[in-house]
Amino acid sequence: MRRLRTQVAIIGAGPAGLVLANLLTRAGVDCRVVERCSRAHVEGRARAGLLEHRTVRALRQGGLAGRMLAEGTRHGWCDFRCLGRSVRVDYGALSGGHTHWVYPQQFLVRDLIAALAHGGFTPLFSRTARAVADITTPRPRVMCDALEITCDYVVGCDGSRGVSRASLPATHRVFPRRYPYDWLTVLAEVDEAAPCVVYAVGAGGFAGMMPRTRHLSRFYLQCAPGDTEAHWPARRIHEQLRARLTPLPKVGGFPDVRVLRMRATVTEPLRHGRLLLAGDAAHVLTPSGAKGMNLAVADAVDAAEALIGRLRGGEGHALATYSERRLAEIWRVQEFSDRLLRLLHLPPDEDPGFALRLRLAAIQRLAGPGPHAAAFAHQYVGSGAEGGAHGRAD
Repeated sequence: MRRLRTQVAIIGAGPAGLVLANLLTRAGVDCRVVERCSRAHVEGRARAGLLEHRTVRALRQGGLAGRMLAEGTRHGWCDFRCLGRSVRVDYGALSGGHTHWVYPQQFLVRDLIAALAHGGFTPLFSRTARAVADITTPRPRVMCDALEITCDYVVGCDGSRGVSRASLPATHRVFPRRYPYDWLTVLAEVDEAAPCVVYAVGAGGFAGMMPRTRHLSRFYLQCAPGDTEAHWPARRIHEQLRARLTPLPKVGGFPDVRVLRMRATVTEPLRHGRLLLAGDAAHVLTPSGAKGMNLAVADAVDAAEALIGRLRGGEGHALATYSERRLAEIWRVQEFSDRLLRLLHLPPDEDPGFALRLRLAAIQRLAGPGPHAAAFAHQYVGSGAEGGAHGRAD
């Protein structure tokens, strides 16, 4: 049994765990990251791709944004298509110049791992955390196969099914929501980069196009709950993309096709003893509004500041209030994501003609000008400001 001693043990090498580890080590706090998957698997996972304004700002301040700024692209508008009309929401202008950066999650993960390796803190890959012990003592432990890590604090960034959330007592609650539809998520080869995010609302179901790289785009197609990839051969995908998202770039092959179960969860509270939760261990969001990875990074930034303050001899108030502070933002973001979903999907028991015209009116209102559109723009781009009145998307 190998034994290690560190100040902060981090379970999970996703964006939350890797950003947290980089911020801690750059502030002189010793930490170790354990990850159940191999490095190749972690660096190859193609998931999110839109980085909010606040995420980019945090990466810049942490010295972690060099490659992203050199190779990523900025996007400041999105298009909504409904009833044969295309409405552009220029959220960059409406928010005072704040934009997204398009930079695939796997590229960011590679950058973050490389930065840790350069400093001598390469994550311990292929190490499954089996248990978290002694959480309420000054020396909690993370138990892995043939490895035991003793530390001052544990941060669980290992997802909704990881050992961290499972280590919480029964007094903690998980609040779930299951939506009455799923999304087929398709990574597709395209002949040209998507100029912006596109949302299409129609009687045949929602469809979306998200930019990734010059020759790859992510597409979403609303599908029936319980659908599997077997229900969606390539021919059907092409047909539904043409039916729901015209005009389209030329679409080729599909390197990755999956059905995403549309659900959301929030865990309360996010701390027990010396265990903190961040990222998907704390909350699960749908892809609506591209909030999942960005909220995970915000958790990591908050946790890093609180832990650095405490471990450098501070009084620890920021650490004590971590859960309260994060939950306030998590529920705001969940509400925004849920609201956008209700705009993009038609209720099954409503006349589609009436429902679509209501949604077109709501979309046109988001195009501004005015405080309603500005508030939506600030929330959508993650500017950190409310932008005036609390906007509604539906």
